[in-house]
Amino acid sequence: MPPAHDRPEPPVPWVPSREIVVHLFPGQGDFAVSPLVRAARDHSVVRAAVAEVFAQVDAVSDAYGVPALGPALLGDAPPSGRELAAGPLGTSQVALFGASMAIHRALCAVGAAPHRMVAVSFGEIAALTAAGVFGVPDGTHIACRLARFLSRCRGGMTMLAAGNGEAERLIAAAATRRVAVACVNDPYETVLSGPVQELGRVEERAADQGVDAVRLRLPFSSHHPSLTTQAEGFAAAIRTVPAQPAHTPVHSAVRGGPYGRGDDVYAGLAACLTRPARLPELLARAAAPGPTLLLESGTGQALTRNAQRVLAQQESAVVARSPLHDPDFPWERPDRLHRTGATEDRHRTARRQPQGENA
Repeated sequence: MPPAHDRPEPPVPWVPSREIVVHLFPGQGDFAVSPLVRAARDHSVVRAAVAEVFAQVDAVSDAYGVPALGPALLGDAPPSGRELAAGPLGTSQVALFGASMAIHRALCAVGAAPHRMVAVSFGEIAALTAAGVFGVPDGTHIACRLARFLSRCRGGMTMLAAGNGEAERLIAAAATRRVAVACVNDPYETVLSGPVQELGRVEERAADQGVDAVRLRLPFSSHHPSLTTQAEGFAAAIRTVPAQPAHTPVHSAVRGGPYGRGDDVYAGLAACLTRPARLPELLARAAAPGPTLLLESGTGQALTRNAQRVLAQQESAVVARSPLHDPDFPWERPDRLHRTGATEDRHRTARRQPQGENA
């Protein structure tokens, strides 16, 4: 018999998972097309979800002047993110909404349906649709109508590699009265919103202090208190869309908690134009009690990274994954999904126990 240290670790037996599954729906700041295209080519369950969702999306978006995206995304020459951004008004918003819904459906198809959802900004439209509040066609109407109001939201958005407190100090130091904190993503990342010239002054001050600042490739501002008129117009424009009670809780980073039965979802969506999104406290509540498996229902991985930073000190086991960026994500072997989480949790516990909390 080989020495104990040379023996392979015994496999983790599969048992029905006790994990709480949470789907994370990101906003518009982290959207790329190529991960979705690649996953659709490589995994039949993703390809089927993209075809199914975009068939419904395209039937609605045509009336808003947005060309059919499903055949293009699944074709031989799919569009790039830049091509989508250069397309007719609403093209990027429709693409992100459809992509988020397709990933959500593919995850449900492999046994990872969510017990609850976390939604950031524009991601609330897809999350509420996934929760059954809206159908996919109506969610598409909302995404297209929001795009029209976003085109009236002058300004831009900048991401700082700084927490909320440091971001506020940089705003004050730059004497920029019209720049506001738009999103607090984690203890080390904050997004600002405001006029582009004033954002430029904050970016200069950040560079002086060695703080990374990146202007987001979004031709509008959002989460800004000056956008009351646009928010009211948007809320009025979507009130004709029928809403049903949610079958799964949706936790909103703008609301600071879950939507409740009887809450005004139209006003809640419109509030994303005027109120900041604060993710850390919301994530901590949505992930408790563990063990929890967080899965990003988007094409990027920034929200997964935010969750990992926020929840790093959680006592209960939490695993956050970006399925489209995870080469080991078991699309073809869904029985391994929760086994993987269990293995990571066991290894994390094993690493933590001998070192102690302050090691």
